[in-house]
Amino acid sequence: MPQHDTSGPVTAAPGHPPPPPDPTAPGKPADAGRPASDRPTTSAADQPAEPKSDRPPSPEFRALDVRPADASLLAARIVPLRRPGQWLSAAVLLVLFAMLVHTLATNPRFQWHVVGHYFLSSSILHGLELTLWLTGAVMASGYLLGVGVAAMRLSRNPVLRALSFGYVWLVRSVPPLVQLLFWYELASLYPRLSVGVPFGPQFAGVSTAHLFSGVLAAYVGLTLDVAAFSSEIVRGGILSVDRGQREAARALGLGEGRIFRRIVLPQAMPAIIPASGNLLIGMLKATSIVSVIAVQDLLYSSQLIYNQNFLIMPLLLVATLWYVILTTLLSVGQYYVERHYARGSGRPGDRTARGFWQVARANVPLFGPAGASTAAGLS
Repeated sequence: MPQHDTSGPVTAAPGHPPPPPDPTAPGKPADAGRPASDRPTTSAADQPAEPKSDRPPSPEFRALDVRPADASLLAARIVPLRRPGQWLSAAVLLVLFAMLVHTLATNPRFQWHVVGHYFLSSSILHGLELTLWLTGAVMASGYLLGVGVAAMRLSRNPVLRALSFGYVWLVRSVPPLVQLLFWYELASLYPRLSVGVPFGPQFAGVSTAHLFSGVLAAYVGLTLDVAAFSSEIVRGGILSVDRGQREAARALGLGEGRIFRRIVLPQAMPAIIPASGNLLIGMLKATSIVSVIAVQDLLYSSQLIYNQNFLIMPLLLVATLWYVILTTLLSVGQYYVERHYARGSGRPGDRTARGFWQVARANVPLFGPAGASTAAGLS
């Protein structure tokens, strides 16, 4: 008999229904004939893992896979930004400064022995004393008058505001030297000053021929000039305080005087002190213009000496050195006063700034490696 292969799939005879599938047939799962609800469920953990490749990653993807650990990041040194331009400019300025010191020390025409001889002479010290007295008296009187003018500018009275504005505008428009000359020559305009009823009788009067001496004219003219500028400084400092501070103080039942002393003025002083210090230093140097009206201040005392011995440059150096010393002392005092009133404001000038040697050590290798390789990405 011929042999037939029965390993293939069973087919139904013509006219009969197909036979049920054989669950043990090769190539089919064991539960192929079961319904979907009766099939056993398998999780992802039961699936066979894909084989891993032992081939190393390509170079273009290797940098993305490697990440620095937290310990290496915390241990990395932060490299400050290099500023070679600043150091080059500083080096140029230091060279120029060295050249200036060299010429001051080696040029015999400065005649430093003459400067030392007249530096503490009696006439120079007398002029220095008058300069200091005039500066102090003018600043004290000018600031008192300036506070009044500032109060007028901040007043609700339109007449007071207009008069104070006109005063500030006029005084700031006229140079101080011209004001001194006007006051010194007041007798040419008003030979006599009197007090009385306008367009009526006079009660008292005084002649101005010898009233305004050089010192009095300098004191009055400079005082009026300082009053105009100081009024704007005080007004700006008061306006810098928020209006809500006054409203909160009034809500607490404080009076206007106490509000100004305890609330407004302490907050306005950080804005008033720097400009006032600059005005004081400027006034110290501005007193030199009183030599035009023959007031024997520091500069005029030097002029009297070199008009006799014709040693112009050494005597001018004497006056210059005294002005430098005085302005330096005032600048140091201004620094400490500013730091006192700037406490708690977090402004620049505190002790948190880096010193010179710290900055130098951080910027010495200008063109070399910035630091360790671990900190290369943090710069």
